[in-house]
Amino acid sequence: MRIIKYLALIYFFIIGHDVYSQYSQILTRIKGTVVDAETKDPVAFAGVSWVNEGMNATLTDDEGNFIIKTKDTASRIIVNCEGYKNKIIKIKVGQVQEINVSLDPDVKTLSDVVVKAKRLKYRNKGNPAVELINSVIAHKSINRVEDLDFYSYEKYEKIVFSLTDFDEKFTNRVFIRNFKFVLDNIDTTIIPGKKSAPVFLKEDLSNVYYQKNPEKKLDVPFAERMVRFDDYIHKQSINTSLKILYKPINIYDNNILLLTNQFLSPISSMAPTFYMYFIMDTSIIENSKCIKLAFFPRNKADFLFQGNLFIVLDSSYAVKKIDMSVNKNINLNWVKNLDIIQEFNKVQNGGWMLTTNELAIDFGLNNEKLGIMGERVVTYKDYQFDKSKSDSIYKAISKKQTNDDIENDDVAFWEAHRIQKLPPPEQKVYALLDSVKKVPAFKHAVDATLLISSGYIGSRRPIEIGPVVTFYSYNPVEGSRIRIGGRTTPHFDKNIYFDIFGAYGVNDAKYKYYLGATYLFSNNTIFGFPVKSLNISYQNDIKIPGQELLYAQENNILFSFKRGINDIMYYDRTFKIEHLNEFKSHFSYTVGYEFTQQTPAGALYYNTIQYSQHLNNPPYINISQIDVDFRFAPHEQFFQGKVYRTPLIGKYPVFLFQYSYGNKLLGNNFNYHKLMLDVSKRFYWSFLGYSDVTFETGKIFGVVPFPLLDISRANQTYSYQPLSYNLMNFLEFVNDEYVALFAEHCFNGFILNKVPLIKKLKFREFVTCKILYGGLSKDNNPNSEPDLFKFPVSNNGDPITYAFGKVPYVEASVGVSNVLKFFRVDYVQRITYLNHPNISKNGIRISLKLDF
Repeated sequence: MRIIKYLALIYFFIIGHDVYSQYSQILTRIKGTVVDAETKDPVAFAGVSWVNEGMNATLTDDEGNFIIKTKDTASRIIVNCEGYKNKIIKIKVGQVQEINVSLDPDVKTLSDVVVKAKRLKYRNKGNPAVELINSVIAHKSINRVEDLDFYSYEKYEKIVFSLTDFDEKFTNRVFIRNFKFVLDNIDTTIIPGKKSAPVFLKEDLSNVYYQKNPEKKLDVPFAERMVRFDDYIHKQSINTSLKILYKPINIYDNNILLLTNQFLSPISSMAPTFYMYFIMDTSIIENSKCIKLAFFPRNKADFLFQGNLFIVLDSSYAVKKIDMSVNKNINLNWVKNLDIIQEFNKVQNGGWMLTTNELAIDFGLNNEKLGIMGERVVTYKDYQFDKSKSDSIYKAISKKQTNDDIENDDVAFWEAHRIQKLPPPEQKVYALLDSVKKVPAFKHAVDATLLISSGYIGSRRPIEIGPVVTFYSYNPVEGSRIRIGGRTTPHFDKNIYFDIFGAYGVNDAKYKYYLGATYLFSNNTIFGFPVKSLNISYQNDIKIPGQELLYAQENNILFSFKRGINDIMYYDRTFKIEHLNEFKSHFSYTVGYEFTQQTPAGALYYNTIQYSQHLNNPPYINISQIDVDFRFAPHEQFFQGKVYRTPLIGKYPVFLFQYSYGNKLLGNNFNYHKLMLDVSKRFYWSFLGYSDVTFETGKIFGVVPFPLLDISRANQTYSYQPLSYNLMNFLEFVNDEYVALFAEHCFNGFILNKVPLIKKLKFREFVTCKILYGGLSKDNNPNSEPDLFKFPVSNNGDPITYAFGKVPYVEASVGVSNVLKFFRVDYVQRITYLNHPNISKNGIRISLKLDF
C-alpha cells in the first residue's frame, strides 16, 4: 500500500493535477502566530516588519497569524501592538521557518487603577484606508489595460513542478531507489534551505493581440515544449489541467476564478463590505511612490484573499503591485499555501500593463513530510501600443491560432527566445523525464494507476482489455452477467479504432455482443478536440427504458444494486452509423442513421392484439430513424480520459439541439418527428458559490406507441445522478411534449464553514430542485387509441407507467460534498405523485465528486 501511495503521488504530479509551487527567489520567509504572553489569546492586527526595512511589513489576522518574507538579508523582525511591549526577534536568513511570538502586556499602574488597551472595533466610516480603496475602485476603468485602444506583446510562460522535503530515509526506500537519479537533480532556488527536485517542465511562447473596438483578444501560441507522457495521458489533457489551475487572474475584475472557485477581488466594488483595510506605510517601487495597504477578510472562512496592495501615490490611484495569498481556514481542498504576485507599469496613453505575474501553489496530498511544489511564471516583452489592426488582420491571426504544429524541441531556439534563463536543475528535466519513462517500475506504476482510473488493462499495447468494472454485473432479467471486451489503441492504428465485447446472461441464457469501428479524419486521438470521425457499430444487448448514464459504463458492477422493482427491459438489436464533426469554434454536428429491432424483456410486454391488422402481430417493433444533433459550447474545455472525454463546466452556456426523423419508407413501423432543445449554464455568485441551471424541452409529432415516446430519465440506483430523477422509477412517466428545469446551487461551504466544529470538516453544501412537466396528446394515449400498446402494469395489475396529470413531477435534495474529500452525499425528497405504487419518497444517494 505504501508503494501504491507513492505511485499515485508521482502519477498525480505528472498529469499536472496536484502540483504547483511557491516562493520564487524568496530568501527568507517567516510564518508565525502572535499571542498574549499571559492569556495565550491571539493578538489580532499586530504589526510585523523587518528591522530597518519598513517596506516589507504586515499585520496579523484575527487569529494572530502572519506571513512575512523578503529577498533582502534582514535578520530581525519587530512585532508591535497597541497595549503590548515591542518585541524584536532574530531569525535565520535564507530559510523558511515558523515561529511563535508572545507579547508582554504593557500595563501601567496608577495608584490602584490598572489600564490595559482594548481592541478597537474595525469600522469603514471615517477610515482613511477605506477611503483610499474606494478611490482605487472608482478609478479602475481608467487604469485597467483593457481601457487601451490596442496593445500587443510577446509572452513567455513557464510551469515547473518539483518534489520537495524528501530526506535520505525516503530516497532509500525500495521503490524510490529506481528514481534516485531524479532526486539527485537538486534545486535550492524555489525555497532556500529546502531540497527540491524538478520533475516536470512546460514552456510556451505566444503573441497576444488586443483591440478595444470592436473588442477582440487573441493569444496565439507559436512555440511549445513540455515533458510528454503520450502513452499514459494525452497532451491535451495536461494542457487543459494546467489551464484550469492557472486561469488568468485580473485583479481589476470583481471576481477571480481560481482553482475552480471564485474569489472576491480586494478591489471589487463590493470589497469594502467583506474586507478590512489598513494603511501600513509608504514605499518606493521602481521610482513610483506608493502607499502600502494591507487587507484581510472580515470572515476568514469566506473565499477572499489577504495580503498587500501598493497604490500609486498620485491622482490615478492605480495598483503598482499586489502580493496576496489565501487564508488557511477557507474551504479549499489540497492547498497548503497559495501566493500571487503581480506588478504593473504605466504605459503611454493611460492604463497599467502587467509586467510580473507569478502564481505559486503548494498542494498537499497527505500529512507526510514529502511535498509537491510548483510555480508558474509569466514574463512579457516587445510591447506595442501605437498600431491599429483591421478585422482582416485579426482574421489572419485567428487562422494561425488553429495551427497545432507548434511543438519545438530545438534547444538553441529556446535559449534565444526565453525571456528568463532556466536554472541548471530545470535544464535537465527534459532528459531526466525521458529516462524516467524507461524505468520498468515507472511503467508498472502508471499502468496500475490507469487500471484504477480507467478500468482498462494494457494501455501501452495495441489492444487493451476492459473496462474491468463491467466483467461482472447483475440484473433481475439476466441474473449474473459475464462480460469481456476490449478496444484498440493508437499503437494499433492512429486513425482506426475498434471496440468489441461479448456478454452472457445466466438467467435468460442469451448472448449479447457489440462491435464498433471508428475512423478519424483528423490527426488526433479518438477523444481529442476537435474530433472529425465516422463510426459504425452493431449491438445486440439488453437496455433499461429511460436510463441514461452520464460518463459511466453500462453494466457497471456498482449499478447492480438498485432500489424497488427493476425487471422492465428491452432486447435491442441496433445498427448505427454516424458522422461527428467538431469545429475550433466549439460548434459541432452529428449526422447519423440508426435501425433498432426492439423486443420487450423481463416483465415488459407489448400488447400486440390491436396491432395485428397492421403488423401481423409482431413480437418486436422496428425503429428506423435519421438523427441530427447540433451543439454549441463556446470556450469549452475538456479533460480527455481513457474512457470518456469529460467537458468541464465553465461560465458560458451550452446549447444542444436534437432532431430525429422516423418513416415507414426507412423501415420504421411508424412516422414521426422528434425535437429536443437543451440549454445549460453555470452562474457564479462570487464567494456565495455557484448555480448550475439546465432547461430542457422536447416535442414529438406523430402517432407512436409508448416505447417511442419520451421516457423520462429515471434513476433507481443508489448513486446520485445530476441530470436524472433520482426517486423516479424506470418507465414511470411518458409524454410527447415536456419541459424540465434542473437547478442546483453549491454554497462552497459559505454556511457550514461558520458553524463551530462542523467547519473543521470543510463540507460544501448543495441544494437542488428538479421539475418536470409533460403532456400526452390524445393520439398517443392508449386509453383513447386502442391501436396503441397499452401502458405496462405490474404482476398484480397495478399501473407502472403514467402520463402527467395537472401537476409536475418535483424532487428536491440537500447534500454535502467534500466528504473525505472525494464523496458527495445527498438526501433526496420526492414532492409530488406520492400515490404511485412501489416508489421511494426519500432516500440517501452517494456520488464521487473531486474538486478543489
